[in-house]
Amino acid sequence: MCKIRIAALMAAFTFVCTQVAAAAAPSMRDVLRITDSLRDYSNVAISPDGTHVAWQQTYRHADTLWIEDLATRTAVRLTAGAGVRGDETWPVWSPDGSRIAFFSETLTKDRPSLYVARANGSDAHMLAPLGGLPQRLTWSPDGKHLAFLYIAKPHRLAGALAPGARDVGVIGSVSDEQQIATVDAASGTLRLVSPSQDYVYEYAWSPDSKRFACTYARGNGDNNWWVAKLALVAAGGGAMRDLLAPNYQINDPTWSPDGSKIAVIGGLMSDFGSVGGDVYLVDAASGAATDVTPDAKFNAADLHWVQPARILVVAHVLGALHVLALDPSNGSTTTLLGGAESIRSLSLARDAGRVALVRLSFSAPPEVWAGPFANLRRITSGNENVPKLTGKAISLTWKSDSYTVQGWLIYPLDFDPNKKYPMVMIVHGGPSAESLPNYDYRFSAALTARGYFVLEPNPRGSFGQGEAYTSANIKDFGYGDWRDDLAGIDAAVAAAPIDPNRLGLFGWSYGGYMAMWAQTQTRRFKAIVAGAGVVNWQSYYGQNKIDQWMIPFFGASVYDDPAVYAKSSPITFIKNSHTPVLILQGERDEEVPAPQAFEFYHAMQALGVPSQLVVYADEGHSPRKPKDQIDIMERTAGWFDKYLR
Repeated sequence: MCKIRIAALMAAFTFVCTQVAAAAAPSMRDVLRITDSLRDYSNVAISPDGTHVAWQQTYRHADTLWIEDLATRTAVRLTAGAGVRGDETWPVWSPDGSRIAFFSETLTKDRPSLYVARANGSDAHMLAPLGGLPQRLTWSPDGKHLAFLYIAKPHRLAGALAPGARDVGVIGSVSDEQQIATVDAASGTLRLVSPSQDYVYEYAWSPDSKRFACTYARGNGDNNWWVAKLALVAAGGGAMRDLLAPNYQINDPTWSPDGSKIAVIGGLMSDFGSVGGDVYLVDAASGAATDVTPDAKFNAADLHWVQPARILVVAHVLGALHVLALDPSNGSTTTLLGGAESIRSLSLARDAGRVALVRLSFSAPPEVWAGPFANLRRITSGNENVPKLTGKAISLTWKSDSYTVQGWLIYPLDFDPNKKYPMVMIVHGGPSAESLPNYDYRFSAALTARGYFVLEPNPRGSFGQGEAYTSANIKDFGYGDWRDDLAGIDAAVAAAPIDPNRLGLFGWSYGGYMAMWAQTQTRRFKAIVAGAGVVNWQSYYGQNKIDQWMIPFFGASVYDDPAVYAKSSPITFIKNSHTPVLILQGERDEEVPAPQAFEFYHAMQALGVPSQLVVYADEGHSPRKPKDQIDIMERTAGWFDKYLR
């Protein structure tokens, strides 16, 4: 149940940006033009010798690849050539740095083929036509094979955020299985390595290139990540050898340099792709697991085991993403990057002395940086002319029960200290997630550009303060975390000129649930917008396609303990509803099915609460069509303008 995320889509509109900055209330189309002018960077890859950096750039609906020579500071496009019909993605260097491989949609759009080029990007040639859905491309340490995750014959886009397939015919008879595939780097021969009945989520080559460590589950891939096991499978194919079947979620298997251990991230997680937890070391022979960060005040998000006594960890730390050096022998850490920023797509050269990554903050848009940690240099400038839509952002902390809670208070764009402003609290999805420094989160930008304060709290259940804090909302949805959010409003009102009589609430997914919950718990808000929210945890259990995530949070299935689901359901207290509410929903949402929105809307109408329900045709949990994104933004801003201005 993750927060809605929408990638950058369109080109810069300098004239429009200038006009919007000067306007009192820009239209949502103007806000979208500004946020869409951002280039998004991902899949950063530094060459083994640290002399070149490749990256994937998303811009105007298209993914392109680039390589920069760090010495000459010149960048060239990495491409299969004139026959490209769609995106090019996932650049990876050969271990000796002489070649670079990537996916390119040359034959059929949305069906990439595997290409290899020289290190400077020249002489690209197709190594293997694929025809399915590949991702997570890697090169074997010995340089002889490439590997990737592969759905050979997909019947829909991968992932629970995508629109679900329609439920017709014999239900449950069609399921995509994602396997590890390898391609011989010399001949282009493709082999499916992992068993066909297993869905693999993540994988890593062993240092000797003879096997893979992977997380996998049998059955529906969207649903079973929460019960995934850690296993080994031979690089030549064969059965899975299970190593670890924990009672927590696991992610990101990473081998020790000598191949004797595998590090994984383990913890309480609510969304595939939203990762946070402790660092566990698993013996590659026996499967014995040890938590080496049991009392850490951070949540690991990404691992790189670079030396026997050094694991680099991208970690959630109190409202930000930092890079830490972890000693796996004793759990001690040293901070390598630790500002009020977000770090993405960390890549390391062979000696780990030089790195490349994406950095962004509330004041700095995303760009690729490279060099030693102590002397990083920005190497892209694609976003330097994109104007801001928000004012300054400050990190607030406040007390709630026994916890110290953190959140971000974002000021209006043209802030006047002599004026009082309305404020909208935006509750993140998850709940296992975190509101982080972000330059282009559209809902914050849309509201601050129109003269609102925005509060983004990280209540208990969030990442950023260790596993105990993340687990503090088990069997307690809507209670402790809601008290944290309300206390955050008090802290914001005390810190800035905010009118306590003009407060709004916005949330998507788990945030949408909290918006529906707020409807039944308080009259403090004058307007609410609930996107893809849950009104009834009991009926939701049987409707959604990812019910496995619920057991760790509720302690039992709804059939074994219906009361624990009822106590956190807005429908239980629905007659307390009063606040005008806008309800937004994707028609084919698998994570939060549309009946939840209809049930909530039916109650609002029956109770006479001012309300509107908008359902977006053929959209999933994260609406992707530009026209729907525009409509969501316009309706959200319009709803708050109507009731808070």
